[in-house]
Amino acid sequence: MPTFKLPLSGDVVQSINPFTAFMTGGQFGLININLGQSSKPAVEADVLSDVASYGKQLGRVEDALIVLLAHFHPRKPLTAEETDAIVELKAMLDNIAKVKTKHHRPALSPDAIAPAS
Repeated sequence: MPTFKLPLSGDVVQSINPFTAFMTGGQFGLININLGQSSKPAVEADVLSDVASYGKQLGRVEDALIVLLAHFHPRKPLTAEETDAIVELKAMLDNIAKVKTKHHRPALSPDAIAPAS
């Protein structure tokens, strides 16, 4: 007896690299996510595949910001808006550290680093 397959019921094999699929017109499920156009997609693809994912890059920037904030001594008093921006950034960085800790990942927290004297 011959094999009978309905439309869309055949074997489908497709490899998708989630880091570069968006640069080649890839689609995730039924939802398209457009992350914008890169001026040099090949450079971005190489950075993502050979250096670090977006998450890793952001994590390194977050860690560096925590260190810089610990050693931050403004030359003049901060305005209320500037103080609020720093407070909100520290709160976000602290929440990120909590999530990383929950997933057993190393994390710096703004409260864990003592300010320089």
